[in-house]
Amino acid sequence: MSVLIYGNGESRKIWDTTKSYTGFTTWGCNAAYRDCKIDNLVAIDYSMQQEIYKSGYAYTHDCHFADWATLEGFDPEFMKANYPPEYIFETPRRNEGGGYGWYDRTNCVVQGKDLETAENNYQEIISQFPHLDKEDVKRKCYKDAGLYITWLEEHDRVRYIEYPREWCAGATAMYLACQSGDENIYMLGFDLSEHDEPINNIYKGTDNYLPEESKGFNTDNWVTQLIQTFKDFSETQFYWVVDAEASPLVCNNVKSITYKNLDKVCAT
Repeated sequence: MSVLIYGNGESRKIWDTTKSYTGFTTWGCNAAYRDCKIDNLVAIDYSMQQEIYKSGYAYTHDCHFADWATLEGFDPEFMKANYPPEYIFETPRRNEGGGYGWYDRTNCVVQGKDLETAENNYQEIISQFPHLDKEDVKRKCYKDAGLYITWLEEHDRVRYIEYPREWCAGATAMYLACQSGDENIYMLGFDLSEHDEPINNIYKGTDNYLPEESKGFNTDNWVTQLIQTFKDFSETQFYWVVDAEASPLVCNNVKSITYKNLDKVCAT
């Protein structure tokens, strides 16, 4: 089997992600569950994980979540005192659907980022890089700030990501896909836009994403994570799907391929 990994860069808009491709398994990131046909979904951000779980997608599809530790019989009520109400995000504890009557869920996942940490990060960045757009930096530092309480169903298909930790969703999906032993990995929508350019994301401006007017991110950490994956799986052949002559990163086991040529590969 070969693997298609759907990053969320805007370049993949030309690819039909609603199809199944014979001989390929597919991985997607974050909001890709909304409109892509994928076999495995990776989510790192707390807000996206909660959105995915609340939608019911994780009950019937394989998902891989970071920092997703189940707390059995835990009552997180006391934790709410540390957060303003507008920074508390909790899914319903009581299930009133189905033909079995209502019941209260007893297990949950508790995640979050405290507001003091978000503010300290913001102040540190602004002091080091005063030329940056302050409002844009603040939006990024405060993203996912707050307390996230997700009440769990008895059966779901969420797997806890043990490694890698604190990576971006795209690089994490690549690493997990490589562990399956597949020899060919095709990377779609891995655009690596610069931090001083408009944000490059298919889902910008939608729920749990930054506004459309936001700037991009510093990609140094993303590049480091990708290179580490290429090195750890040196026997795997990676294909960076771009409409250019060469892949954005130079490694012995990384080649570039156009979307047009990838279409030919999938057709065979």
